[in-house]
Formats: sequence, C-alpha cells, structure tokens
Amino acid sequence: MTTRWVVLLVRLPAGPSRHRVAVWRELRRIGALSLGQGAWAVPDVPVFADGLARAVELAMRAEGEVVTLDAAGRTETDSRRLEDLFAEARREDWREFLADCGKFEAELAKEIRQAKFTLAELEEEEQSLERLRRWHRDLTARDVFGTPEAVEASRRLGECAAACEDYAERVIAALHGTP
Repeated sequence: MTTRWVVLLVRLPAGPSRHRVAVWRELRRIGALSLGQGAWAVPDVPVFADGLARAVELAMRAEGEVVTLDAAGRTETDSRRLEDLFAEARREDWREFLADCGKFEAELAKEIRQAKFTLAELEEEEQSLERLRRWHRDLTARDVFGTPEAVEASRRLGECAAACEDYAERVIAALHGTP
C-alpha cells in the first residue's frame, strides 16, 4: 500500500525571524520531514494533525502563506524514498534518545559513587526520568513505520526506570539510617 503524505509549502515574510523559527520549531517538534526550503512532509495519519494545524496557525499569524497538499510518491521508488527519509529521521531521534538514557544512567552512577542520597537529588532524577518517558511517548507516536531503534529505546527506558528505583531505595535507606 502506498503511504499518503501531507505536504506543507510555507512562505513567510523575511522578518521578523521569530515567526520563521516558531514555525520551524513546531514542524520539527512533530517530526515533520524537511524536503527543502519551506517544504515539509508527514505521513497522513491523525497523530500529526494538531501539530500541522499549529504550524499553519503560526504561519498565518506571521502573515505568511501555507499551501497544504495531499501527496503520494509518483512511483513505488518515490514512495519508498519518502518513507526511508522519514524513517531515517526517526532513527536519528531514537539515537539521541538512547544517548540521553546513557547520560541519565551515568548521572545516577555518579550520585551513587558520591553517596549523594538526598530527597532533592532523588526528585531531580525522577524529573529526568519523567522527561525521558514523555520523550519516549512522543517519539513512539510519530514513529509511523516502526524503526528497529524503538525496541532498543523501550528496553533502555526500562533499564533507566530500574536504575532510578534502585537509587530511590538507596536514598530512603540513607535517610532512614539503614544499610
């Protein structure tokens, strides 16, 4: 089956640049694929609808123009290429996520080495874990074609949660004065 796409062609006034940045950020946030200057694409699935609407609204507020097109690759090769480009962008998102999982675990290991077992530190680490969970949820929602890195990311998120739970138990033990 050929994937259907929504293509946005966005033209904005040259200034002020904050409008261009706002539209760009919104499209990047939802995982839109940049096809070139002012041209963006996402698979035509409901998960992208709200973000596309926000990007159009931002462009219109800036007195810009947006043309929205329904599209598909003209040939099977074209269709596959769009899917591959989109999937590669998701793989890059997952690689960044996996790197942050490593940073999270390294931070916990540092706190354990330094015996920094305080409630304030535990709250900070739990907030970091929640950020990872939200990020994982968002990436999962836009990973329409199911990249292999998603499986690894789910496993690593579970490891991060287990490491945080271990740290929490150490903090409670330290606060209670128990080994």
